[in-house]
Amino acid sequence: MKNIELKINKARVYDEVAKTTSYTGVKMQGDESAYDRIFTTDADREMLERFWVEACNGATEQFKPFLVSVTDQPMSHGVELDKDYEVKLELSSSFDESLTGSIETSLFSYFVEMIVSKWYKFTNKGESESYGGDAVGAIDDVMKKIYYRKKPTRVVPA
Repeated sequence: MKNIELKINKARVYDEVAKTTSYTGVKMQGDESAYDRIFTTDADREMLERFWVEACNGATEQFKPFLVSVTDQPMSHGVELDKDYEVKLELSSSFDESLTGSIETSLFSYFVEMIVSKWYKFTNKGESESYGGDAVGAIDDVMKKIYYRKKPTRVVPA
């Protein structure tokens, strides 16, 4: 068996959510209030905290067959940017370890898209479903990579 560790930095996720919502708000034509309504500010992070925990729980649910350990993500009454999501998984011995970085990248995308999707249910309903679908696609990509097995290499006798 092979163990891998994945870490998703909460502060980086929140920064990416802010960039995504800012870009969306700026690009909405014909809606003068879009930017102020859609863009997530530091003041909105307390609301995003619930979405972070929900994304953590969703990822953990997917990882259950492989789970060795996972950081606790209790609902807080404030914003704790140092509470990253860290998970240790035990995978098949034929798991291709070169996929670990790609898995982490797709998992990061899952967190961002899931949080944006949930935020858009309040602020930009027209795009919420699209981001929700992208989040599902990202976690599916993670799982495909986890289940992928390297082909065995034949050892030629000397």
